[in-house]
Amino acid sequence: MEFLDTTNNTALVLASIIVALVAGFTGLTLSKDLSTKSVARRKVSIAMSSIALGGGIWSMHFVAMLGIQMPILFYYDAAITLASALLAILIVGTALLLLHFRERTPFTLSAAGALVGCGILAMHYIGMAGLQLCRAVYTPLGILLAVVSAVGLCIAAFWIAYGRRTNRNILLGTLCFGTAVSAVHFAAMAGTNFIAVPTMHEFGPVMSNETLAMGVILSSFVIFGAFLWMGVTFFAPTAGTPAPPPLAVQQPKTTEPVFNPAPATVRIPCDHNGVTKLIASEQVAFVQAEGHYTNVFTADAKQFCGWPITEAITRLEAAGFIRTHRSYLVNPAMVNDFERLKDTGVCRFASPQLPSVPVSRSHLKGVRDVLGL
Repeated sequence: MEFLDTTNNTALVLASIIVALVAGFTGLTLSKDLSTKSVARRKVSIAMSSIALGGGIWSMHFVAMLGIQMPILFYYDAAITLASALLAILIVGTALLLLHFRERTPFTLSAAGALVGCGILAMHYIGMAGLQLCRAVYTPLGILLAVVSAVGLCIAAFWIAYGRRTNRNILLGTLCFGTAVSAVHFAAMAGTNFIAVPTMHEFGPVMSNETLAMGVILSSFVIFGAFLWMGVTFFAPTAGTPAPPPLAVQQPKTTEPVFNPAPATVRIPCDHNGVTKLIASEQVAFVQAEGHYTNVFTADAKQFCGWPITEAITRLEAAGFIRTHRSYLVNPAMVNDFERLKDTGVCRFASPQLPSVPVSRSHLKGVRDVLGL
């Protein structure tokens, strides 16, 4: 059995690693803060994250494969190649559903990481099975290295990225995920040889490297577009982590949570039928972000306010309001009861007309401290 001589295009090898990292960042960022969203929105975000991560696995593999040069012409079976992409997306989606719809325990994190690692392996070897006019011959050591790197690094990626959903952890998880995808491919390829096959065994239509390149370019374009979409707001101040207010309005810190019976009154401008009403902050139960504006909820009415949520945070924290979520500011004096929900919570009010307000994981401790719980 005579093995074919192969070489690799360095530029495409580097490009494939970048694709893996970009896909990891995009997918892990898309699934951030899902515990505070409705079930429908969580499912949509998980679907998008699955496409980013699973599509990134597929794109990384075939960008690197486009860089392989052999002394013969070879082709790909389009049906098998497509199946490898869809399988990766489905397996990653299953892992994310496990993480976001089950209690997040050490076992769950490990199972999700192992599942994604198996998805990377399945995508790689099914994708390789689509080669036409040449066949891959694997070595046991190459397979072992691929399995260990896939499962081990993916478990590490999910433990880090989901241990604490901070920007730093997401970046470290991205690095682990990108390394896992790349390591599986290159460890497996290091233990892979190719032999020429005289005939094609077609399962579906045959496509050339040029046709494959068009598909890879399209998938990479979508992944990089999503990366830019998530990246522009990744480090920007959000409602959950706003920039500190100007010194002129910044209040001195106290060592104990305070329920001041007479906090500094702030009058909130609310528009109703062309008339601007000024509502005292003591009358407000909570403020909710609504696009670039906010909704102000009193005991018996919902009002529209022209302030963005960041402006409301800057002004109302001086009146004793606290952040419970990136989209909510609550007046603790109006909270009637609090319910703990695993690693999140809910604030409720005495008025039956007022909806409950979610408390995200990142604000749970602060809210409980202020409520004296």
